[in-house]
Amino acid sequence: MKVVPFIVAASVLLLSACASTSSKAPSDTMAGQAPVTAGNAAGGDNALKPAQPLPEVDARAAEAAAFAGINGKSVYFDFDQSSLRDGDKSTVQAHAGYLNKYQTRVLIQGNTDARGSREYNLALGQRRAESVKQGLEVLGVKPEQIEAVSLGKEKPRAQGTSEQDYAENRRADFLYQ
Repeated sequence: MKVVPFIVAASVLLLSACASTSSKAPSDTMAGQAPVTAGNAAGGDNALKPAQPLPEVDARAAEAAAFAGINGKSVYFDFDQSSLRDGDKSTVQAHAGYLNKYQTRVLIQGNTDARGSREYNLALGQRRAESVKQGLEVLGVKPEQIEAVSLGKEKPRAQGTSEQDYAENRRADFLYQ
């Protein structure tokens, strides 16, 4: 078992995450670079290899969104529906206000519960994300600020099979970039 190379790789990743003192925004310094996975820092078969690139997240925008009280607030949907519920329109309005004020970008991720086929849920998740996008645009957010994607049933927030678990998974999430 090679413990030392793993410790070296973990230390390098930790230090590089903590050592950023550049005045450039994270998107300026990391654009196009893929993160690396932990492996054998000395090379060989287990050498560090690029992982899937992650969406770039603007830390200042995420911090401002948290301050505005909207970060982490999702929009929820009724079973087999993609139209905005009256109770969730205020959440969309709050996100629209933030987007209009700070002119940042947001990724809307449409999600579904576990019932239904993968293909059906991907389509339903896309309709949900597009519904939120349309609501934001009606409130003045520029279309180029918004990207809508579906995760279908692949990223549940609740793992159970109760109606409460299903309701928690029927949502659209906002990921500020």
